[in-house]
Amino acid sequence: MTTDQHEYKPKTSRRKAWMAAALAVLTVGIMLVVRNQREAPYRHDTGTIFGTIYHVTYQCDSDLNAQIRRELMRVDASLSPFNERSVISAINRNEDIRPDEMFVRVFNKAQEVSRETGGAFDITVAPLVNLWGFGFKGGASPTPQAVDSIRRIIGHGKVSLQDGRIVKADPRIMLDCSAIAKGYGSDVVAAFLRSRGVENFMVEIGGEIVTSGISEKRLPWKIGVTKPTDDPTGAGGEIQTVINVTDKAMATSGNYRNFYYKDGRKYAHTIDPHTGYPVQHNILSSTVLADDCATADAYATAFMVMGLEQARKVLDRHPELMAYFICASAGERDSVWYSPSLRDKIK
Repeated sequence: MTTDQHEYKPKTSRRKAWMAAALAVLTVGIMLVVRNQREAPYRHDTGTIFGTIYHVTYQCDSDLNAQIRRELMRVDASLSPFNERSVISAINRNEDIRPDEMFVRVFNKAQEVSRETGGAFDITVAPLVNLWGFGFKGGASPTPQAVDSIRRIIGHGKVSLQDGRIVKADPRIMLDCSAIAKGYGSDVVAAFLRSRGVENFMVEIGGEIVTSGISEKRLPWKIGVTKPTDDPTGAGGEIQTVINVTDKAMATSGNYRNFYYKDGRKYAHTIDPHTGYPVQHNILSSTVLADDCATADAYATAFMVMGLEQARKVLDRHPELMAYFICASAGERDSVWYSPSLRDKIK
């Protein structure tokens, strides 16, 4: 009995010493990580892509601007209809091409949102967008006959991915991912930053945003939602509200920037695939929060097409989404509706 006790005590002491040493190493490691996060500078990169401006703020010892730009150019080479050498441009020309992984991901996501919104989101709407003068080709006069003719061609159910290639029911179908590509581009840059160990960042491309961690002020990221007043310059305007957005994606769609007047009537860039005409619903601005920005971007556009009541039905089926709508009201001020789950994030 005495021998067993003598053998047990040294083993216990060695185990305690090992645990103490491991704890000390872990503590030092945590202290180094925290100190590095406090001392690493926040960098601010900006540029143009997809016909808009991007801003990337991130905390990192290294300047990643060149790599960020490279990631964005990869997205452009896949999804930009303004790039004649892109994958989507080749598909629109009916070339026999196998789309890359980026295109396939965005196409599948677009088709998913189309199904969930009853076709309110539809990337085959490109010919109509072009007809109305908002697309990548010059528009003709949008006569009722021209609208009806094109409307018979389009439809998300008339295009599919089969054996790694896009199959169209009609060769005149053209795709336009502009209502999802900026959000996806933000996702791509965010994934790149995470792969480099960056924990605190905000990626914004044309108003489509992904955030992680904390801001330079050591606070959660706070994003303003602009009041939907006509501003074709996009120079900025009065803030409607501020939302705490951390480890989330946020996208906003509205008809208050991309529009024109003709014969005294306003024509906005959001086209209803069902009617072929610019939407006339009561939602002026649609902001959506989701786990990824491609999803947020697509649903923000779909809700603009659907109007408030139909949008709320979709949100009831998808509690993972949060939305903030600014709607036209009969009173002097616009009305606001937002998801109950968003209440604690609004400041």
